[in-house]
Amino acid sequence: MQKIGDKTIIRLVYENVQSLNLFDEVLVVTDNDNIVEEIQSIGGSVKKSIGEHQSGSDRIAEAIADMDIDVVVNVQGDEPFVDGSSLESLLNALINDKDVAVASVMQKLGADEDINNPNIVKVVCNKNNNALYFSRSPIPYKRNLHSSLPIYKHVGVYGFRKNILLAFTKWPMGVLEQTEMLEQLRYLENGISIKMVETDSTSIGIDTPEDLERAKVFYANRNK
Repeated sequence: MQKIGDKTIIRLVYENVQSLNLFDEVLVVTDNDNIVEEIQSIGGSVKKSIGEHQSGSDRIAEAIADMDIDVVVNVQGDEPFVDGSSLESLLNALINDKDVAVASVMQKLGADEDINNPNIVKVVCNKNNNALYFSRSPIPYKRNLHSSLPIYKHVGVYGFRKNILLAFTKWPMGVLEQTEMLEQLRYLENGISIKMVETDSTSIGIDTPEDLERAKVFYANRNK
């Protein structure tokens, strides 16, 4: 509900995704009355959660359980600048390969970003761009100082097949998820691959007051 320019973050996220015309429906799912009122005030679609949830994926699973859909994309409410090309690539990963059950987005860590920042989640992949692990710690550790291997950060956007998302809610939190507090590790712990799609578009996830200030500057510069 913090503002960037004259709009709340959640409104920016909703309007951004809606404007891309990639989805049959854009729906905000929340347990917060203020967010419900905000989306309703702009004529948007919003659903309030009934149960208590450990993660955003659990919350979305409740909302879509009775919907006749095949693929669900989760754009987190703190990602106001996700671009259309990233979301289109995410959708294509699921549509073009029926073996892909979960997909997500990654981006090379920028030179000005702190690899030791636990709010920046890092991901390492195999040669097929399936995630091997996600961590708040710096991975991979560069013992070889001459290595040119890029380090990727995880962008908080997911695509799921409905059946896998519903299955996710029935699995208990594993030890890795409980340790890192990263819900995507529940998929890996249960043997489900996550296809990672690379993007070079700028996205600022807003996890801290410092992130919010960066987002305000980015928004102001983009709209000059």
